[in-house]
Amino acid sequence: MALPNAYAQYKNSKVLTASPAELTLMLYEGAIKFCNIAIDGCKNNDIEKAHLNIVKTERIIDHLRITLDMKYPVAQDFERIYSYLSQRLTLANIKKDSEILEEVNTHLRSVRDNWKEVMRVTGHKVAQ
Repeated sequence: MALPNAYAQYKNSKVLTASPAELTLMLYEGAIKFCNIAIDGCKNNDIEKAHLNIVKTERIIDHLRITLDMKYPVAQDFERIYSYLSQRLTLANIKKDSEILEEVNTHLRSVRDNWKEVMRVTGHKVAQ
């Protein structure tokens, strides 16, 4: 089947041609997506699905943390946010708690929406 391969090539091309701001937005979108899947796993008592997707969310948050440029004061704010989200994700994974994941997702959506606004204000293209 050529279609799945074409889609994979499109996604790869999208990532390779994205600006740093667009890549950050993609990471937020991915974290939200995986957190949603983890919530579904918790609600349906699918422990493996919940665990795997919480770990994917944690990895994205970890990547966002390690790529912070600490020479900017706002990086400290993001560090605190990411640290808090990491702690909550760990607890959610231990307890398989969808309410904690809902809280994390609320924060992720807020940060993503703020990032979109920053992109808009600074003239970056934001896909709708």
